Amino acid sequence: MKGAFTGALRDTPGRIAACTGGTLFLDEIGDLSLYLQPKLLRFLQEKSYERVGDVVTCKADVRVIAATNVDLDASVKAGRFREDLFYRLNVLEIIVPPLRERSEDILPLAESLLVFFARQNHRGVLRLTDDARDALRAYEWPGNVRELRNAIERAVLLSNGEDIHAAHLPMRLKSAEPVPNVGDRVPLEKIEELHIRRILASTKSFDEAAKVLGMDSVTLWRRRKQYGI
Repeated sequence: MKGAFTGALRDTPGRIAACTGGTLFLDEIGDLSLYLQPKLLRFLQEKSYERVGDVVTCKADVRVIAATNVDLDASVKAGRFREDLFYRLNVLEIIVPPLRERSEDILPLAESLLVFFARQNHRGVLRLTDDARDALRAYEWPGNVRELRNAIERAVLLSNGEDIHAAHLPMRLKSAEPVPNVGDRVPLEKIEELHIRRILASTKSFDEAAKVLGMDSVTLWRRRKQYGI
């Protein structure tokens, strides 16, 4: 509200007010402070709020969508996220697997991003060469779609002609070994190593990883040493 604090020279609608009748998207909800969490919980339960400097309670009909890359179950157990807020938000859960677990999406996403950045930079039709496609497929993309987006934007900026080669991609992609799939003609150890790496990356503790893999902790420790993980 105008006059609520020094510098409040006019009324300013907040995000909730601006989204009334529509959708409010809350990104990185897992990083919300413990101070603000009960305020959000109250709004979700009662659909009401007060503006700073106002004594009138406002109502808002807003659909709320929240996103996070944090394991909220673990945050609740650690006391960093309120359990009641977690269950209030978690009415309909959509889990988006990391890009390394949906390799079939890498090239279609890359092609879409290629068209986008070509238009943005006033370029004509650009094509991914076979070596560029192989490099994109072989990489595990720890940074997910954001990293893929940056790699394609870089390639468009560095290329002069119509073809995007592996040489236009970041160095870390060019040095990546092809990622084997189940059924490929590769040694079983390759599949096992990749699976262990992914489970270790997706679990919160060594013991949890061993449980998922069906190994005792000593066996998993030996496998880590064997594969240099």
